Amino acid sequence: MIVTKGIRLSSLIKWTAPHIIWLMMLMGVIAILYHYQIISISIPWLPVSVIGTAVAFYVGFKNNQAYDRMWEARKIWGGIVNDSRSWGMMIDGFVSNLFSDNKVADDEIYAIKKRLIYRHIAWLYAHRSQLLLPTPWEHASQSGHIGRTAKYYQDNFGVGLLGDEVTRTELNLFLPKDEHDRLINYKNTATQIINEQSRDLRALREKGLIEDFRHMELANLLKSFYTLQGKNERIKKFPLPRQYANISRYFVGIFIILLPFSMIPELMKLGDWGFWLSIPITALIGWVYVMMEIVGDYSENPFQGMANDIPMLSLCRVIEIDLREMLGETDLPPSVEAKNGVLM
Repeated sequence: MIVTKGIRLSSLIKWTAPHIIWLMMLMGVIAILYHYQIISISIPWLPVSVIGTAVAFYVGFKNNQAYDRMWEARKIWGGIVNDSRSWGMMIDGFVSNLFSDNKVADDEIYAIKKRLIYRHIAWLYAHRSQLLLPTPWEHASQSGHIGRTAKYYQDNFGVGLLGDEVTRTELNLFLPKDEHDRLINYKNTATQIINEQSRDLRALREKGLIEDFRHMELANLLKSFYTLQGKNERIKKFPLPRQYANISRYFVGIFIILLPFSMIPELMKLGDWGFWLSIPITALIGWVYVMMEIVGDYSENPFQGMANDIPMLSLCRVIEIDLREMLGETDLPPSVEAKNGVLM
């Protein structure tokens, strides 16, 4: 997530430099052809403006859908934060000797609470790591220039910023070794961690450390975690439909191809200055449409490890600190700070 108030002009130019170059070259070549009267065709501005308006509406629709996907993902993670705090509160308040016929020591009660809370923290990081696995339609999975560019932005403005990255291989920080070795081999480790929580709650119910009502309340929270996990997986595994995501690119291309044959002849009527003005002005109009397309393209996937991502690691760390403080721990990890203007 970009946390700076604005995007610096230098960063914007660096980000869009390849598009600026090819637009200037395209418009420059066509302007030269007009200047030396090699071509004389002139498309009336009205049909081109109608196409431009239609393209703007279509790209705007796509960008709205891309933003909706990102905002929904943020709301889902907000739900994970809220329910995680509720989980810690209920574990701290519900697990006790109050309904047990065979009382257990306070140290054992604390160990049970710690196990349930630590296992939940493990679920958070496992779920996050699974969401970061690239899908075929994300930029990092593409070949050529798109893939290389995505890798560059991941390294410099994404997951590569973090030296203390928490991955699936580090879940043994929060899971017992035997449990870690068993759960890590499942295809969906996060799902199995929640199921392990359910088994643990059943065992606590059998021991009388929680009674029916508290067991049901905690089980409902586990169900909520499954629901939130499934919503994130839906966004991750179901792309913005390709007919919307890709067709807009062709429409923008068609508009940019037609644009100079209408704009440049009109600007050249201004005289000698018209030739020099026609190149940057026409390239600027094309750049605006290209940027509208790119913004939507990079916003539609909120879990691909780039600057536009939901700050999942930061949210996981916030939850971890809150839950461990509920256990009375003081040796806590630091909050995740923004780097290069990006919070991950």
